[in-house]
Amino acid sequence: MPQEWRVELEALAVELDFPLRTASAIEQRFLEVIEALEQVVRRDVMTPPVDKSSPRVLPLMVDQLAMLRILAGLLLCAVPLAAQTTVIRLGTLVPKGSTWYDLLVKMGEDWNKASGGKIKLDIYPGGEQGDEPEMLQKVRIKKLQAIAISGAGLSSISTYVAGLQIPLMLDSYEELDYIRDKVAPRLEADIARHGFVVLNWGDAGWVHFFTKRSATRPDDIRAMKLCVLQGDATSFAIYQQVGFHPVALASTDIFTGLQTGLVDAIQGPPLFVLANQWFSGAKYMLDIKFLQLVGATIISKAVWDRFPAPLQKQLLEISRNAGVGLRQEVRKMEANSIPMMQSYGLQIAHADAAAVAEWRKLADSIYPKMRGAMVPPDFFDEVVRLRDEYRKSHGAPPKAPPARPAAGKK
Repeated sequence: MPQEWRVELEALAVELDFPLRTASAIEQRFLEVIEALEQVVRRDVMTPPVDKSSPRVLPLMVDQLAMLRILAGLLLCAVPLAAQTTVIRLGTLVPKGSTWYDLLVKMGEDWNKASGGKIKLDIYPGGEQGDEPEMLQKVRIKKLQAIAISGAGLSSISTYVAGLQIPLMLDSYEELDYIRDKVAPRLEADIARHGFVVLNWGDAGWVHFFTKRSATRPDDIRAMKLCVLQGDATSFAIYQQVGFHPVALASTDIFTGLQTGLVDAIQGPPLFVLANQWFSGAKYMLDIKFLQLVGATIISKAVWDRFPAPLQKQLLEISRNAGVGLRQEVRKMEANSIPMMQSYGLQIAHADAAAVAEWRKLADSIYPKMRGAMVPPDFFDEVVRLRDEYRKSHGAPPKAPPARPAAGKK
């Protein structure tokens, strides 16, 4: 059988969600169908029609051959042979060479080893496959199978995720860990209903405002063009309702947007802002931790369900361990990212007590708009309850010291 036919058959099997089978089995089934069709054609040519108006098979041969690919693809599901190596294409915005990327590479190596070489993880970093909405669409059309995604992208899959990213709701990673551990089964079940399996949970870090001019109060940023991620229509609307001027941009366009003046202010975790060099266009960072941006590694449930249960258990354990390592590394590196940016000219905009009070008042005005519109009401209330439960049993969270100037800067 010609190689190009074999390639098309295997592509069709993937498209139809059938397991890939060995080339020899495909060829065997394919040739059986070819032989059967040839016999029909020979019989049609050799036997005169009883009625001259009766159609012959031969003129319909092109149509029969066009259907042959589909028929042969359907036959694949009946071939009881071992699957070939499965390649999982994983897209992410994290830059190549970053800690996030290195941990994903290590996870892929461990997957390959655990599966006896039958699973290979190919990673496409730095937005090579587009921004997060584009990557989610590529999973749905089977061009990607997995994504390492931020909470912003996850919220478009499950509105429950936004409950972990409420402005000024949490004050510490300890609070986040406590709440996330309690609600993870509910989050993962909802994400699974939307066609994805959560392999692990991660952190992107605390979100700060980065601006072109010093800004410490909400009104300072209301006077600027604030970047909101493209596709996040609810956040866009809420910012408009509280007097801001949001501009929707894909994450892959933020650097250019800052350079060209399309936006004057962005929101992001310091580690991610450093990795993408966004601070070069926004030299001021407000020292208020506005919200926590979570993240996760997810895989198409249709792909995941093809793996045997014992292998799923191994892969999930590897992935969860990678998630723990990622969270630990991100938290260590986050503390170092701000001084590093300061050494390249970043300046800290310090919010005094009056400014902090204004931000708290703003957050209080946002909560009713988020509850129901962005986060299911009962889940919003559950997050508040768990936060208060944690604080009651562990005491008030310690106040984080303000960001310090880099050596030699005032």
